[in-house]
Amino acid sequence: MNTLPHNSWPRNPIAVLVIGDVMCDTYLSGHVSRISPEAPVPVFESTEKRHVLGGAANVAANLRALGCEVRLVGAVGDDVTGRYVREQIRAQGINDDLLMQDAGRPTTEKTRLIARHQQLVRLDQESRLPLPAELIAQTLAGAESILAEVDGFICSDYNKGICAPDLLVPLFAKAKAANLPIFVDPKARNFTHYRGATVLTPNLAEVRHAAGDPLEDDASLVAAAESLLRQSEAQALLVTRGEAGMSLFHPPEAPQHLPAHTRDVYDVTGAGDTVIAAFAAAAIGGLPYAEAARLANVAAGIVVGKAGTAVVHPEEMEAHLGARVAPWQGKLRTCDELLRALQQHRQRGERVVFTNGCFDLLHDGHVHYLQQARGLGDCLVVALNDDDSVRRLKGEKRPLRPQDERVRMLAALACVDYVILFGEATPLALIKSLRPDVLVKGGDYTLETVVGREEVEAYGGSVHLVPYVEGASTTELINGLLQRYR
Repeated sequence: MNTLPHNSWPRNPIAVLVIGDVMCDTYLSGHVSRISPEAPVPVFESTEKRHVLGGAANVAANLRALGCEVRLVGAVGDDVTGRYVREQIRAQGINDDLLMQDAGRPTTEKTRLIARHQQLVRLDQESRLPLPAELIAQTLAGAESILAEVDGFICSDYNKGICAPDLLVPLFAKAKAANLPIFVDPKARNFTHYRGATVLTPNLAEVRHAAGDPLEDDASLVAAAESLLRQSEAQALLVTRGEAGMSLFHPPEAPQHLPAHTRDVYDVTGAGDTVIAAFAAAAIGGLPYAEAARLANVAAGIVVGKAGTAVVHPEEMEAHLGARVAPWQGKLRTCDELLRALQQHRQRGERVVFTNGCFDLLHDGHVHYLQQARGLGDCLVVALNDDDSVRRLKGEKRPLRPQDERVRMLAALACVDYVILFGEATPLALIKSLRPDVLVKGGDYTLETVVGREEVEAYGGSVHLVPYVEGASTTELINGLLQRYR
């Protein structure tokens, strides 16, 4: 079994078996501007449709994003949605050999209508009937066959018929015999349903439901947790409490209450999937439950700041934890990392602004320029020439300051959201990849000489020139210093 370093994620993959209700989360984005003439109801005009893995598939996606190897066990219907789910699972590098097809049920799909970043209504297509006996037998045999290949086991129960006692009881027994930790996100009211689990991760509403108690204070929550631990015979209970954070109950240790990791909450959809994935990955990797809960709390804080069902990546965790990464490096991204970050901005309807340059000897003219650029949208990406490309552009005596220092200076500015290094003669490849909504250059350019203008305007973006600040340039600064101290 791999050991997880403090404040980090495994670089050598942990293998996890995920079993549960596989779902598809569909988002229809659009707007409402009129009332139907047929009935007094608003007319929703859809402009965009996207599909995301949900339920147990989202747990698997979060584990994969954190660097784990994943085997997913579940069922989909013989329909278009089921085929899409399979394609997405494979595209993310998740093994779907044990994803069964049940022609007698639809693939579980939750469709959300979103207008002005607000959810108007959710449409569910699902069946809660248990799997047919023959599929339960196939699922059990398949899951048992790979227990020797994994380091841990997650059960993601959304009460859609997969996590029935006929499947869980023998599978939990086999997993315990193999000394595998079992983590469960429960939905059943009776927690004896999960007897044999190592850790359960219910939310507060699920604890209230299972305990039959409104849980009006911490004392009643402690009593309910103790009762549910006895029912399930689990070692620990990690209760997610929304804006109140999380509570870890792990006798004989005293209960630990973790405040929510402070950040803006945009969408809580799928946050529980992220919590169990992060907690299980950390615990399987060797961290104590208290530390695993702290990391899961950080992961939850990140994912609720994203639009829709989403995953958390190691670099995001490390940026928030400060592990091996200086604070300024939270803004420095690779192209793949930046694409993921910008996708979230766009899902929130935000405009991405892009500019580039050497930014050697950062001065007032640069700051003014970057502030003006940031004002043209909601998120500013600065592509910074690396040292080699600056030498090619400016000569062997440049840059005056190395790229790491130039990155730190840019990242320290509040108006700069992301920095990315590039070494090509122009940023054209980056512009084509990132597809900014707004491309910005200084007033010493003309529109005809801006690299990437044609490409940006072709897909509906815009190009802006920020007026040049007289007397504020690196060359003028250098010449002024030479004259003064010569």
